[in-house]
Amino acid sequence: MSPKSKDKPLPLLPGLKTLLSYQKAWLRGDILAGITVAAYLIPQCMAYGELAGVQPVTGLWAILPPMIIYTLFGSSPQLSVGPESTTAVMTAVAISPLITENGSNYPSLASLLALMVGIVCIIGYITRLGFLADLLSKPILIGYMAGVAVIMMTGQLGKISGMKIEANAAFGQVGEFFSKLPEIHQPTLILAISVLVFLFAIQRRFPNAPGPLLAVLLATAAVAIFKLDGRGVAVVGAIPAGLPHFSPPQISLGDAGKLIASAIGISVVGYSDNVLTARVFATRHRYNIDANQELLALGMSNLGNGFMQGFPVSSSGSRSVIGDSLGSRTQVFSLIGLVVVVCVLLFLRPLLALFPKAALGAIVIYAATKLIEIPQFIRLGKFRRSEFFLAIITTLGVLITDLLVGVGVALALSVIDLFARVARPHDAVLGKVPNLPGLHDIEDWEGATTIPGLVIYRYDAPLCFANVEDFKRRALEAIEAEVTPVEWFVLNTEAIVEVDITAIDTLIELQNELAERGITLGMARVKQDLYAQLRRSGLLEQIGTDNIYPTLPTVIAGFENRALNS
Repeated sequence: MSPKSKDKPLPLLPGLKTLLSYQKAWLRGDILAGITVAAYLIPQCMAYGELAGVQPVTGLWAILPPMIIYTLFGSSPQLSVGPESTTAVMTAVAISPLITENGSNYPSLASLLALMVGIVCIIGYITRLGFLADLLSKPILIGYMAGVAVIMMTGQLGKISGMKIEANAAFGQVGEFFSKLPEIHQPTLILAISVLVFLFAIQRRFPNAPGPLLAVLLATAAVAIFKLDGRGVAVVGAIPAGLPHFSPPQISLGDAGKLIASAIGISVVGYSDNVLTARVFATRHRYNIDANQELLALGMSNLGNGFMQGFPVSSSGSRSVIGDSLGSRTQVFSLIGLVVVVCVLLFLRPLLALFPKAALGAIVIYAATKLIEIPQFIRLGKFRRSEFFLAIITTLGVLITDLLVGVGVALALSVIDLFARVARPHDAVLGKVPNLPGLHDIEDWEGATTIPGLVIYRYDAPLCFANVEDFKRRALEAIEAEVTPVEWFVLNTEAIVEVDITAIDTLIELQNELAERGITLGMARVKQDLYAQLRRSGLLEQIGTDNIYPTLPTVIAGFENRALNS
């Protein structure tokens, strides 16, 4: 069981509370998880530094502040926050158009972007916008991540082939790659393919082993033994001594203005990934996470990176999975990983300098393949074709436009999909089914019949301006479909939790139309909140409290006794 309380509200620093009440029984799992995750993240974060367009060592620098900050502010005891693929590639896309000819301002722009992402997340925390993560539906996320994965892979074509690819768009990079096939540097390509084969093989045979670390160590050994750097294989090169230091980014109002949209897009995607990954582990281990607290934790982590020579970060699902599989119980595993990374930066820099960039590119491609969930696409196709096409359209939107526009496309499609469901929901006319208790949708059961003269109609969505005309049209159609003249039309409101003023006015119109035709309008299963809204609007008085029924059986009883009551 996790150390998190399931009932008490989270304090501002939930991680500090956990550290102060730490139990010895958790230490073994946290130590093992911390060391293993550190071994995994060292090559991974260097690769993501390359992916973000900064020096590989910056990827290691960018893991250090989040390891401390998220430990204090985060609500998940198992999430690993730091450099990850999506925010890294989005960083590169956002900054590339703004760099100077010699690229000297790139690190400063990356730090500025991290600072702005942090500010956006903190503003979201203050205004309690944590619910926005729910706008990204499952099909949208599946399609979006597939598009990101393709962009990640095409972006590494130059590194793994040893050729210079100048195109920025995914399709352009693929086209340029094939047009320059004679320029491939064979030792670089062979090394990259060898690393990829090794990664897939070791993942299949030993899923918990630190495959990327082993792959890079072997690739580095190959560089040293066979002098591959002298044969044109690009390596990381000399790494600055020491650790990152406090260095506020140079803030240009012009650059900041151009990065606002990017900062918002990265914040939305990074936060959504953060919350969704945290929820997976929270569900698995039966504890709660606070969606709004995650905004603060992610914001503070990015703010720390903005002041410490880093770039935007989010959570890493792969590192979190590794930590969980090895028994991580609290964020102490991140602090242990921090110690390991610091030791590597202080004492193993010569080894890091020989890391081949082709191997880092192969690691990025390997990570990208895990983002394309083919079984999930198949599952969507079997479940509902509209959700499958939503995922495909999102993938194409990311690839045809770019990541930042893709974020907007994904959000817009999510909202449109939700809006479409609310605007045109399922409805049902309820009737009796032979040998089956209760009332059921007459279209679902052969032999189902309505009660002559009575229509009990269910509309499966809240009534609002977007769907109330659809509701009225379908309600009247249900009346017209009856063979026996309808005397009562009763709206089953079990799915109608609220109404707006447009819906109220339309219900009044419907009640007047039905009254002219001698049909009584009633309602059943009205919840207290809806009842209060009907009373405040005056509709309750017009319908009459005698025509409001608590259950469907009382509707039938009232209808059968109508002659006695008249």
